[in-house]
Amino acid sequence: MITEPIVTYEEAVQRIQSLGLLPLAPLFPDFPSLSSLTPRENWHTDTDLDPWLWRSRLAEEGVAAYGKFVKKKAILISREYFPWVHRLLSDSRTIQEQYDAGLLSRDAFKLYEKIEEQEGIDGRALRAQAGFGAKEDKKAFDQGLLDLQSSTAIVISGTKEKEGLAEGKVAWNSSSYETAGHWMSRQGIEPFEGSIPEARDLLLDKLKENATEAGLVKIKKALGMV
Repeated sequence: MITEPIVTYEEAVQRIQSLGLLPLAPLFPDFPSLSSLTPRENWHTDTDLDPWLWRSRLAEEGVAAYGKFVKKKAILISREYFPWVHRLLSDSRTIQEQYDAGLLSRDAFKLYEKIEEQEGIDGRALRAQAGFGAKEDKKAFDQGLLDLQSSTAIVISGTKEKEGLAEGKVAWNSSSYETAGHWMSRQGIEPFEGSIPEARDLLLDKLKENATEAGLVKIKKALGMV
């Protein structure tokens, strides 16, 4: 298991390439996370050493796909591993076909359509334009995004700074969203054309290099490989 601490962005890139999967927070037994490998004092410092900023840069530069793909938790998946994970978690039917079959909620369907229409759309704009602007719609909006991320239909492709703020005012940057297919195409990542069992076998062979037996059991369950 690779557990040496990560201090710089370049080290984070190398570690993700080695591990293939890197949750932001501890998620699997005996398996590292970005928070467990980085100095706590570097988080939320708004500096080059801030791991909170790295997650968006990693997605923007195509190093890793980023999103709440597993157990509603944020995870980074290397560009090598993502086509396999996408094959395992995605539905081969179109979004329209999934919706027509009752496999996708109307909320998730509306959000996907808007994201596909405006690839890389800012989360604030997405919520307003898709009709989830009211306070009572926040839960449905969040659930729709979770549903789409858990099936790898969309990824978090970066962050956008809030515009139009008065001088001295501060606001959290907003996540931007992109369909997984568009993100992969833009980053030069080919989709995996093999079968689900083939994707599973390739992924397992790689995961065995870094995961303990206990960790591997949890990872397999989370990715539907059991």
